[in-house]
Amino acid sequence: MKALQYRKSIPRYGMLKLLSKLGPRGRSLCTGAVSPVALRDISPSNLPTQQWVRVAPHLTGVCGSDLATICAKGSPYLAPITSMPFVMGHEVVGTVIETGRDVTRVAEGDRVVLHPALGCEVRGISPPCDACSQGRDALCRNVLRGDISSGIQTGYCRDTGGGFSEQFVAHQSQLYKIPESLDDVAAVLIEPFACAVHGALRAEVGDSDCVLVIGCGAIGLLTIAALRGLGCSAQIVAIARHDHQREHAKRLGANEVIESPRSVASRFSAWAKALDAEVLDPELGKPAVIGGAGVTFDCVGTPQSIDDGLRFTRGGGTFVLVGMPGAPAAIDWTPLWFKELTVRAAYAYGPERRPDGVRDTFEIAIDLMQSLGPKLTPLVGSPFELGDYQAALRSALNTGTSGVVKTIIAPNHGD
Repeated sequence: MKALQYRKSIPRYGMLKLLSKLGPRGRSLCTGAVSPVALRDISPSNLPTQQWVRVAPHLTGVCGSDLATICAKGSPYLAPITSMPFVMGHEVVGTVIETGRDVTRVAEGDRVVLHPALGCEVRGISPPCDACSQGRDALCRNVLRGDISSGIQTGYCRDTGGGFSEQFVAHQSQLYKIPESLDDVAAVLIEPFACAVHGALRAEVGDSDCVLVIGCGAIGLLTIAALRGLGCSAQIVAIARHDHQREHAKRLGANEVIESPRSVASRFSAWAKALDAEVLDPELGKPAVIGGAGVTFDCVGTPQSIDDGLRFTRGGGTFVLVGMPGAPAAIDWTPLWFKELTVRAAYAYGPERRPDGVRDTFEIAIDLMQSLGPKLTPLVGSPFELGDYQAALRSALNTGTSGVVKTIIAPNHGD
């Protein structure tokens, strides 16, 4: 079968690190001859146990973490908990085409979305670790053990395959059936939307808060939609780089959307005006900020966005890191100490206490998507065929040019 497979190469990694610093031209080169991913003919994965199923993807979204991995812009922190070579793709909607004899949760022909975390239940480990016993399988302690090879998620484990292929395998517990009311374009957004819902609920935003959302890529825009979908009426100020992102942010519920000038002085002046903050210039270094947002969602994860976000969160406020952080770099943590900020991270999904009881963020996302789907599907671009993966990656890497927030691939297009 055809699959987009990642293979590790340290020399190639070093070259990609250099290319990633060259801007749009370098990003385009990351998808070419030096890319660590290529379309290959590989054998389909076996079902690890009789509780597993085989899925044929309809649509698979290109995630920021996929791009960071391909372009060597992410941290090497997660490298020891992956297994090579792996087939990428974890934002998936597809159809079950084969089931093991012990599968009861889904049946052949069911349309499903993938919860990609590879926790204890998926790995056949009993009793589960502390995190999995609390429903937090994204934080599983046993990601190196069990019925499959190392990997935190589908798409980063050699035994599961991934969504950028004609088929992959998943444990039945990873699959959620999709209501007929949701089409595939809405359904392919459920996984990243679940991440955004998890981030929004981690912050405990009050209606009187001023909220700052840094970055209006897919996760930033879905965070705005999640806040509004969950009933939050707080003032939301969003930072967006491109015109299409600003239009989407306003449409999804941001009260004010501002640009992010590259110069520190211009950026801080614009942010301070929107957030009723005061900028104070020291003799050396970046300005200090008094006041700012009560809750800040960093949906970018670069050293600059983290540093700026900490400065523009008011004393006693909350800073939530939703975007995947990049390679390590210097960050001034003085605002964290001086302002007694609460810093929270929102990785993947988890159980959340809601008025109707404790619910998994995937379940919440599916419910919200039934009403928000028409607002969110304009974020999704036209699908690329698997053979056109290089064009798909260029679209995702150069969103300012493509005007697409969420690039998708249709692995079985034409079948």
